[in-house]
Amino acid sequence: MYRSAFRTGLVLSVVLLLGWGGLVERSFAQQNQNAGMAGVVVSPDGVLRTQVVSDPTGQIMRDRIAAARSTLPPDVVRFSKLRKVSLPRLERAIIRQQGVLSEEMKYLAGLQRIRYVFLYPESGDIVLAGPAEGWVEDPTGHVVGLTTGRPVIQLQDLVTALRAYPPDGEGPAVIGCSIDPTQEGLARMQEFLRSMGSFFPPGREREVAARMVAGVKQSLGMHQITIMGVPPETHFAHVLVEADYRMKLIGIGLERPPVRMVSFVDRALSSSVSPNQLFRWYFVPDYQCLRVSDDGSALELVGEGVKLVGEDELVTASGERKTASAASLASKAFTTSFTKNYPQLAARVPVYAELRNLIDMAVVAAYMQKQDYYGRAQWKMEFFRDEKKFPVRVYPAPKMAESAVTAVIRPGRVSTPVGGGVQIEPEEALQSENLLPDEKGEVQKTKQSIRVDLPDNVWWWD
Repeated sequence: MYRSAFRTGLVLSVVLLLGWGGLVERSFAQQNQNAGMAGVVVSPDGVLRTQVVSDPTGQIMRDRIAAARSTLPPDVVRFSKLRKVSLPRLERAIIRQQGVLSEEMKYLAGLQRIRYVFLYPESGDIVLAGPAEGWVEDPTGHVVGLTTGRPVIQLQDLVTALRAYPPDGEGPAVIGCSIDPTQEGLARMQEFLRSMGSFFPPGREREVAARMVAGVKQSLGMHQITIMGVPPETHFAHVLVEADYRMKLIGIGLERPPVRMVSFVDRALSSSVSPNQLFRWYFVPDYQCLRVSDDGSALELVGEGVKLVGEDELVTASGERKTASAASLASKAFTTSFTKNYPQLAARVPVYAELRNLIDMAVVAAYMQKQDYYGRAQWKMEFFRDEKKFPVRVYPAPKMAESAVTAVIRPGRVSTPVGGGVQIEPEEALQSENLLPDEKGEVQKTKQSIRVDLPDNVWWWD
């Protein structure tokens, strides 16, 4: 019956994405053609939109890099395999400057990733250590290393993580974000798709696709953005949302990744797509990411730290969502490929390295709280934890996103929107079964090799 019907008409496969503004398709197509730089902006009323800055020759970035090299101190610009930053010392340095931050303070002297965390109770130091170099802000607002292009850690993000797991009190069970359609929007979409039917005369593929994309956008309407565990008005929250959304754009073919990987639309065949199926993709940490010394005073962050997982649901006529009985092979292929290629992607696209850094920071903050690093270092973090003294809630909160939709014209069926988000449960990494032992004592040896008998005005060193 299916083959007979297909001989006389077209079955149209439409993959839908809940996303930024209505110019997403054109913006990211332009990005791929003109070597532009992609990012996001949030309007004052909380609506997410993409921004793409065209730099076809790379001259904009070259000029910015040259300016950064001429203004940053040479010792900061120099690449370091293991730069150290003492958090209590940094806080005291900022207090001495009446809360006015230098560029070095804002970007933790160019620290690009937390590789180690060390506690020195004798001197009252809690030290973060990792690779570092000078930095430059690209035209879309990502602050990246001068030679590696990898993003630097921002103090505002670290403070947001530390506040989530403060010296006293409990931390959130989950840190993350979710961008979802309303039940009413899903119901309207299902009604629209039923009115469109499934089979269409040959030769009208593009016309039908355009009608369906426009109708789906209108029926779905705006989507709700939920931020969990951290204030939505922070840079931390903005990174969560951007990483989540650009991953989905890659999945449905609206953004071309800089590394080869399998997308969802590459594998979305008729046999694996249900007419009312909802594909959800979301980032989770690789929770076996900490190697800890025997006394708990030193830890190393290992691995890439991020996995993409999928979850398939079915959407009823009323817009309700239920778990699907069978997983989509296309969805599985995409999440597996994305996870496998995450290190290469993070090396080329700053927001994915930023997401990995956020996960690291959240896990470190939870560990510091659980191991009472604050009490053992006699550090109360009174300045950093006070929003009036050190404001981080200075961004418009992401609240809504318009739908971004793409049509894949091939024999298949109509599939419903992609959802998902980011879900970080830092305390999961602290469970005994996930902690890795320092069997050879290398983490403890690295801690002992670091000098902390420094002048009080020194808060970072190589």
